[in-house]
Amino acid sequence: MKKVLVIALVLMVGVSFGAGKKVKSKLGDIDLTKEKDGGAVVCTAGFNDELTIVKDGETEVLVKGNCGQGWVQKSKIEYVAQLAGDKSMKLEGVDVVGWLDNPSAVFVLENDDLDFDGVNIDRDFKEYLQHTMDREQTEMRNNEN
Repeated sequence: MKKVLVIALVLMVGVSFGAGKKVKSKLGDIDLTKEKDGGAVVCTAGFNDELTIVKDGETEVLVKGNCGQGWVQKSKIEYVAQLAGDKSMKLEGVDVVGWLDNPSAVFVLENDDLDFDGVNIDRDFKEYLQHTMDREQTEMRNNEN
């Protein structure tokens, strides 16, 4: 009984890592074949078609697309980057409760003011660097050495 559970667990983990990843053709239309090593062509996937990996082999993968399901060489495909998704949070209908060590007035600002502009905290500090700074020159300038 333990062997069956271990085998089932290994299969579920393997399927979860291999399945669901999206790929597409590198250079043009690709033929999906019925067998791993080639054989009869099941269908031809277009260059812009996204295919889902069903099973991962050593040099081939079993993919499923709009036209059907078949095997293709790994050298002919590339992974499709997934979108990051929405990272915003909405606090509508949620009571925000908090405590401070030193009691003071705390306000939560909402976007109901006409002059209110949202605060952008996504910063790139490269624009503030005007020149390359040398450690020795900085220390000499500040009388640190």
